[in-house]
Amino acid sequence: MDWIDALILGIVQGLSEYLPISSSGHLEIFKQVLGLDLNPDASLEFSVMLHVATVLSTIVVLWKEFMPLCVSFFTFRRDNNFYYVCKILLSCIPVAIVGVFFKDQVASLFEGDLTVVGICLMVTAVLLSFAYFTRTRPALAGRAGKPARDISWLDAFIIGCSQAVAVLPGLSRSGTTIATGILLGDKRESIAQFSFFMVIIPILGEGLLDIKKMLEPATDVVASASIGAIPMIVGFCASFIMGCLACKWMLNIVKKGKLVWFAVYCVAAGLLCLLW
Repeated sequence: MDWIDALILGIVQGLSEYLPISSSGHLEIFKQVLGLDLNPDASLEFSVMLHVATVLSTIVVLWKEFMPLCVSFFTFRRDNNFYYVCKILLSCIPVAIVGVFFKDQVASLFEGDLTVVGICLMVTAVLLSFAYFTRTRPALAGRAGKPARDISWLDAFIIGCSQAVAVLPGLSRSGTTIATGILLGDKRESIAQFSFFMVIIPILGEGLLDIKKMLEPATDVVASASIGAIPMIVGFCASFIMGCLACKWMLNIVKKGKLVWFAVYCVAAGLLCLLW
């Protein structure tokens, strides 16, 4: 992989992380398009580093909302912000279980076959469409006459389960979690912000583990050697910058309720992957 490939993948990751079109799926698609034949461990490690960059962009864009959460949680203030962080921690439990016990099985899905990506993109399209029609026709979900609510403890756990399922390449994490929150009847603005915050802990945790591996003897880190420092830095910076732009854009899109157009895109992209 050279720095141009890394730049392209960083831009793709930064844009697709927040848009409900699956960043992992699009990374696999562009790796195929660019003709990259990476070691599976190296490919996953590079993808994780790009995800770390977009997580940092979340913190930058939502800094005013992020800092009060940190202050309340680490000072045990027991206010709404403290319990909000506790809900985020609760939502991380399902994906942590997947990461600990099923990491190898998940990694095997990132090995160049776009069939899984295509199918999961179609599933993403179904979720986004159903969430859209549920919002416009609340009776479909039995929520006619019921106002949108704040995220409850049970909602947080269910949304966390949807995030765990969304580790599949092609199944959009943001799309799945936001659609799940909408289907549960949560406020669109609240679920978008919650969706962006809830990914911070698992991605940063995975990123720290990867950094630890990169500092180990070279025989144990074939992945980092096969990527190189320059492509890693270029991809990280590109993903961070594009992530800052896409995060702001996505927050506005969710408020306006225009996710259904991404469903159309996911159908088209999914069909192309199956035909590829």
